[in-house]
Amino acid sequence: MLCLRQVCLFTLRHYQARTLSSDLLLSQINSCTHEDEVFSLVGRNKARLSEKHVGIALNMLWQLQKKRPLLLRTSDYIRNHSQFLTLCVLAENKVEHMEDEAIVDTLYSILRLNVEDHDSLAEVLVTEAWKRLERLSLPALSKFALCLYKQCRHFSPVIGKVAHIVDMKLDSIQDIRILSVLMISISDVISQSFRDRLLHKAGQLLEEKDEVHFNYAKRILQFLQNVKLGYHPLLEKCNKIFLRSASRLDIHSISLIFGLYEQLGFDNAEFRLVAKQLLSETIDDYYDPETFAKLFFTLGPMAGSKERERLLVTAMHMAEEFSSHQILVILKTMQKMKCRNSHLLKKMASILHKHLDSYHVLQLVKLTQYLVVLRCQNLELFAKLKMLLFGFLKSSVIPADTAAIIRVLAMLPSFQVEEIIMNKAAAVLPQCRLHHLNCIATALVKWNHYDQLHWQNSSERCVKLLQKLNDCGFQRLQKANNLNLLLEELTHVNGEWFEEVLNEETMGMCQRLIDQITWANVLQLSFFLIKTNHRCSSLLDRIASVTVENIDKIHPFEIYFILFLFSALNYDPPANEEFFEYCIQHLTSNLSGFETHHLVLLGHVLAVAGYFPPVLITTIFNVSFLSKLDAQLEVLPDTLKQRVRLRLMKLNRAVCLECPEFHIPWFHEHYCQRVFHNCSSRINPLRQHVHRMLTEILGASHYARISVLTPYYYEIDFECILDENKKPLPYMAQNIPMDDVEGIRLRHDIKVEGRKALPPGAQRIALEFLDSKAFSKDSRHLKGEPAVKKRHLEMLGYRVVQIPHFEWNSMVLSTKGEQLEYLRRHLYGIQ
Repeated sequence: MLCLRQVCLFTLRHYQARTLSSDLLLSQINSCTHEDEVFSLVGRNKARLSEKHVGIALNMLWQLQKKRPLLLRTSDYIRNHSQFLTLCVLAENKVEHMEDEAIVDTLYSILRLNVEDHDSLAEVLVTEAWKRLERLSLPALSKFALCLYKQCRHFSPVIGKVAHIVDMKLDSIQDIRILSVLMISISDVISQSFRDRLLHKAGQLLEEKDEVHFNYAKRILQFLQNVKLGYHPLLEKCNKIFLRSASRLDIHSISLIFGLYEQLGFDNAEFRLVAKQLLSETIDDYYDPETFAKLFFTLGPMAGSKERERLLVTAMHMAEEFSSHQILVILKTMQKMKCRNSHLLKKMASILHKHLDSYHVLQLVKLTQYLVVLRCQNLELFAKLKMLLFGFLKSSVIPADTAAIIRVLAMLPSFQVEEIIMNKAAAVLPQCRLHHLNCIATALVKWNHYDQLHWQNSSERCVKLLQKLNDCGFQRLQKANNLNLLLEELTHVNGEWFEEVLNEETMGMCQRLIDQITWANVLQLSFFLIKTNHRCSSLLDRIASVTVENIDKIHPFEIYFILFLFSALNYDPPANEEFFEYCIQHLTSNLSGFETHHLVLLGHVLAVAGYFPPVLITTIFNVSFLSKLDAQLEVLPDTLKQRVRLRLMKLNRAVCLECPEFHIPWFHEHYCQRVFHNCSSRINPLRQHVHRMLTEILGASHYARISVLTPYYYEIDFECILDENKKPLPYMAQNIPMDDVEGIRLRHDIKVEGRKALPPGAQRIALEFLDSKAFSKDSRHLKGEPAVKKRHLEMLGYRVVQIPHFEWNSMVLSTKGEQLEYLRRHLYGIQ
């Protein structure tokens, strides 16, 4: 008994000593401040290392690296160290004894140290974690899912299992950090209904938390990019987080956010302003090519003239150091900036030769497109690009890649179609989506035109291939049975081929699928109808009724585009008042969610439709609002900036004419003078011809004026004045050299010449010729803008005579005598 007691005491003392020693070793590992200290401890204690020591040691190696700037990290040194290999072997042997969280932490640490995905330890850790998946805590599950995502196991069965667990436990997730990681990791294997539940949950968590780290918001954007969904409610919430965290954003975060916004079709002027201020203050701090390329991409499109010049000069000096990807970023940004700096472009072209072989096919397609748009003159470079594109074309088996290559080959200067292109196009046509067919058709039409001009013999083959392509397009449309999938295909389809060949068939198919129109796809359908300029009553009526029934489910910004459709096409649905009333009520209760320039665009759309909500008008025509608008316009793209300024002028004009009770002054006099000064009116052959006929009808040339500017700066083709007896009243002699068709530039400005009061009973006549742009496609229905112009001219005291192109160019008016009689009847109001 005494012996047994001594044995037990010895065993206890030995266990306690080992535990104390082990705890001391753990403490020593945790207190290391350098990798070599960790390796030294591992080397001296190999035999005593437990699975816990191994896991802590590997995690400590990553934590020490994490504290250093990216450029000062020494991952290569760590991976090649003998004691690191020892740790990996020990971890692999002891993996079954590790705790659940330790397995995930170890996997995460070695992947962050850039251990290869197929490394045996990584494989063993993934397998073991998979076995324990059901019992992992939510933080450990999200960390494991992130590891799988970093290993590009996007479609693996284990990711599917993770998605199933998330689906089961979604309601219990209360941490946006955990949720955002899981959303990115499982984004490739989720259904649409599961996606919508994730979006709803993310929106809830973003609202509930007062402070959300901007990294979590970035992950939400990455999820939206992965599922290809520009979901405005979440985008706006994320944007607010970025604005609150602006002081903590660096160039890497800002450029990533801008890139994600671009791909998601989202923009925010306030964030642009903040980013511009941050980057402009630190523009001289970016010396390495990687960060400068990000700066150029982000700041370039919104930079002022001085900042722009500094960016271009720095890019010139740094050009030789750019990687192939960075050159692509610089050229893409130059295209967005509409910058054709010949020196920088030549420099980029000269160094591209050494990088061309490193681009994959779609990068090469984009590169070629950028160079063509920027008008690069390096024919040697284009020859090399052509050769590489041909190489990719020969081996391409993906219809999307084949279509992209064919489209960009047609953009090359003086390029002639070759046999291989015809054969490859013919082979992929049956597999092509509508967008790809459109790309190939655009190229074939261009080559066919070129061949006809240069008497080439491939024209007949082009025509036959185009006919086959048309047949494939019709067949694809006829097989469509899902409106959502059809609208997705139609998103990027445009151009002459589609309008001439498939437009009518597509409208017919949309009408056949009309019962599938829901609140979730009315926006996409509205975009399509706006793009095609098609006034289809049944589709428009259905869009209106679905919008009214589901008004609370549709985001206010989407309502704007739906209203734009009806306003632009000048279409009144059956319950027109109810439709606009519901939409306006929904919009005005959410005005705070709109940016300043979006409010201006919204105000103009409603004004064209004849609606002037007081809350919207008083919000826009406010000094502080207009000051904020001016500041934000400075960072918007030039095209959008010009559009907003023009719409503000038109809204100002409409309010002055139609709503004088608002007492809004006309403050666009100088703007209009500048615009019209920069775009002189030209007397085209039609105007010359009509002026001669008006001279014949009225009796002399000084009875009619050409290209007249009215008060509030409407331009009308012809103006004349008839007294109460229908006799013309003369203007001052115009002295127009009517024989010089090409060189005449003339406009009568009412502000310069004065607007005399008319004699009693006299009336001004505005004669307007309306081309096809004034009407919706295949219709004689006047669109919104020309209808508003007529309404406003009548308010200004004109009797408006609008001559549609389909009447003037008809066979009924094929002779001069018939045209004279037509003009006479309309001028004198003869029925």
